[in-house]
Amino acid sequence: MEELEKGLEVALGGRLAADLARRARERITRWGLSMPDVEPLVFDFGLGDFERVGEIEFWIANEVEAGYCGKFLFVFDGQRCPVHFHKLKLETFYLVKGALSVKYGNETVELAEGDVLRVETCVRHGFVGIGPALLLEVSRPSIIEDNYFDDPSIPIGGNYAPRRETGS
Repeated sequence: MEELEKGLEVALGGRLAADLARRARERITRWGLSMPDVEPLVFDFGLGDFERVGEIEFWIANEVEAGYCGKFLFVFDGQRCPVHFHKLKLETFYLVKGALSVKYGNETVELAEGDVLRVETCVRHGFVGIGPALLLEVSRPSIIEDNYFDDPSIPIGGNYAPRRETGS
């Protein structure tokens, strides 16, 4: 299955997702920017608490065979992308607007507009919006199973094993 389809399967949908994407686009428009004409992926990481843990992704390209990906990540004020790592994916972040507090390995760094952060493979990272923030990610392809979250309750990625029902 194509990775965008996998992403849409684990993303929020319906009226809620449309409203959240509209709010993000309105904020981005107030900054004088526009997003590509793509269906946004509205993630709550399966936790059901988007306002606290979530992000909205606008995928420009995710060329698995060619080996590259480009996407914008938007978070609202105080919203976080949970700590995780990738075994295959090397990322470079460019902060377009806003500010982020980034957990990177054993450090916490603040990114301001224009800052760049290279995120190495196998290094745990996550971030929190200090106000709303828009991040450009340029990376190796985005493979859903190549996300390894520290929070075992997140039902997405390579370390997620669905619970099996057992007979009694």
